[in-house]
Amino acid sequence: MNPIIPSGGTDNATSDRADAHLDLRGTPCPINFVRTKLRLEQMSPGSILEVWLDPGEPIEQVPDSLKMEGYILEALDEHQDFYSLLVRRPVKS
Repeated sequence: MNPIIPSGGTDNATSDRADAHLDLRGTPCPINFVRTKLRLEQMSPGSILEVWLDPGEPIEQVPDSLKMEGYILEALDEHQDFYSLLVRRPVKS
């Protein structure tokens, strides 16, 4: 996957490609997946959500669960204490 380029934005996002940001550090599974999916459903088709996840079970489970639900993983980047994941809501035809 492509690395995420820091943007220095005011919403703490690490990517200038994201349309929205969701910080789920400290949120257990499966709540982090549910919150990610709910946020993506509120976004316009084709939009990108940046999600911050903890190492371990969250980063192992959430990306796979999102892929199984039909979401597109654009990038995954490891930071010092968390992972940032860029997820695109698919455009339905």
